[in-house]
This record gives sequence, C-alpha cells and structure tokens, in this order.
Amino acid sequence: MKILHLADLHIGKIVQEQSLLEDQIYMLEQIVKKIEEEKIELVLISGDIYDRSVPPADSVIVLNNFLKVLVKDLKVKVCMIAGNHDSKERLNFGKEIFADDGLHICAIYDGKLEKKEFEDEYGKLNIYMLPYIKPVEIKQYFDEDEKIASYHDAVKKVLEKENINKDERNIILSHQFVTAGNVEPERSESETLILGGTENVDVSVYDQFDYVALGHIHGPQRIGRDTARYSGTMLKYSFSEVNQNKCLTILDFKEKGNLKIDTSITIKPLRDMRVIKGPIEELTSEDVYSKTNREDYIRAIITNEEQVYDAIGQIKKIYPNTLRLDIKNSKSEIQQTLQISDLDDIKKKDEVELFNEFYQYQNNQELNESQLDIMKQVVKEVKKEEH
Repeated sequence: MKILHLADLHIGKIVQEQSLLEDQIYMLEQIVKKIEEEKIELVLISGDIYDRSVPPADSVIVLNNFLKVLVKDLKVKVCMIAGNHDSKERLNFGKEIFADDGLHICAIYDGKLEKKEFEDEYGKLNIYMLPYIKPVEIKQYFDEDEKIASYHDAVKKVLEKENINKDERNIILSHQFVTAGNVEPERSESETLILGGTENVDVSVYDQFDYVALGHIHGPQRIGRDTARYSGTMLKYSFSEVNQNKCLTILDFKEKGNLKIDTSITIKPLRDMRVIKGPIEELTSEDVYSKTNREDYIRAIITNEEQVYDAIGQIKKIYPNTLRLDIKNSKSEIQQTLQISDLDDIKKKDEVELFNEFYQYQNNQELNESQLDIMKQVVKEVKKEEH
C-alpha cells in the first residue's frame, strides 16, 4: 500500500499579519496532483489541521474542498487526528458520517486507542490514531494509583492498555513532542513547547509499531529510528524555518518488515519565505532581485552604517511581500549591548561616561580628548547651577 504522511497543515495560518491561505490552497492542489501521480491509496494527517481552535470560515472551506477531492473524487482513504492547535470537539464533528466515505477522524481519546483496518494484497494493515493528549485528560480512564505525571507517562499508559498484534502491520498517528533519549528533534520558533521538558515523550513507547507518523515539529526528520518520523509542514511558517527543506513523506508498505520511505519529492511553493541581508543598495539592485521571485515573503536585514531614508518603502517597492525589516550594524550591536546592561552597572557610571556611550552609539566612535573635556566642563557647569 502506498501511503502519504502529512501533518501540521495549519490551515488559516497568519504570519506577521499576512494570511497564507492562498499559498496553502496552492500547496494542497499540488499535493493532490502528487497523490494522483504516485497512486497514493491512504493519506495520514497527524494533527494541527487548523492553525486556530476556532478556524475562520474560509479555512474550513479549504479543508472541506481538499478532503472532498481525496475521498470523493480520488477514492483515497484518509486518517486524521487532532493536534494541540485543533479544537477536538469541532474536528470530531460528523466523524461517523464521514467514515462511510473513507474519512476517518479521531480528535478525542475516549479511553480506547482508535483503530482502522485496511486490506491490500499483503493482508491487513492496522492504523492506530492517537490525538494530542495531556496527562490530565486521560487520568479518568485509569486507576487512581497509576502514576501519570508526565506526557511520556500518559502516552505509555494509553499504548500499554492496548493489545497490539506485532505479527500484523501496524502504523500509529501521534501528535506529541517526541524525543529519543537525550536527542531532541530540530525545531523552530514556530513550535510552542512547555519549558522544562515535561512535554516530551520518548520514542521507545512506540516500539511495537512498524511506522510512527508524527506531527507537531515543523521540520521533516526522523527521530530515534528511520520509521519514526515527523513529516513537517507543507510550507515555511516562520523565518526560523527558512533553511528547512520541506518534502512529502511517502511510504510503500508491502509485507511485514518491507517498508520503504521516500522523502525525495518536493513541491515548489507559490511564494517562498526568505531572509535577505546586505546594504540596501545591494538588496534593491536589479542584478540581485532579477534572479529571484520578488513575490516571496521576505525578512530584510539592512547592514548600512548610516541611516537609511524610508528603508521599508524602498524594500517593499522591490519585494512587496516584505514581512519584517531589521537593521544590523555596529550601532545596533552597541544598542543591544546597552539594552542588556545591568541597571546597577549603569547607576555606577557618571554623566560623562553615559554620554560617551550614547555618542558612540550615534556615531560609531568615542569622544576624543577635546570633546571629553568639553563635556566634563558642561556637566560641571550644570551641576553648579543646580546648587
């Protein structure tokens, strides 16, 4: 059976007040084409379907159209779970009705791990679906004396409760922060994680499964073993993701033990997300921008030492979808140093020292001896007048 593993669609995503819905529609259309080309029979979507728990109407329409094409037009089976961004109740709506058409949704853990069985020429394939869970949400399904203090405990208890037949082919969908011992997945600022590491689940709890279809982390990658993978997002959702290579994760699962994973297929987005850096004269040079897609989402870092007039206007004239502009030069570095200086340290400095730091920030050089003498005299005169 050929299977496509998707996750973290984040439909309705907004970055720096810019809606990415048009870009998401384009990507979903391209994914549909790849599903047809690759003759995909089953699509797994491992959570964070929407970007918000209460998605706007246009986001709901986009998901509806995507799923309709898959299950109605292409007759592809779909298994989908809820992530931490999704509203479990909203996503679970109509699941029994949709199942008749091959759309299987699991958004709420109700005390039993949901399983769907599929058949192909190699026999039975079991798809287990575990939506995003928190320890507090599942305690009601276990004895009070059972320890469920962490996310790892929660997932472990849920899986231990099930009788998994290891002689059959088994895949699980899960949306958690999964680690491998002390090894954490590479992540970006897009993922919100609880500090202190209490949210992590060790990949070892999934050992009885042939493949672990993970969601939550935006960069496509393996964790612990080749057959436990984050599929990553279809688009870059923050500038911390600009160096990630987004791809499709396609499984060719034949008989037990014969699973091939292909992550070589990439889709060019409608607009990329890029960081450009340099003097503004260079960034706005036709020799530079003529070789790129000017419609890309841009973070511009300007390195000019002197003040640049209407920097954002100049950049947006070339790159209309500029979402962020930063100034990085020796002055900004000094400013950053000043901002993190200890308040007590500032209090220890006299007026001349503080003015000298301010002058250095403004002019990228310290006061000379003559200027220092003048400042000392000015400060002396001012203090005399105050008394």
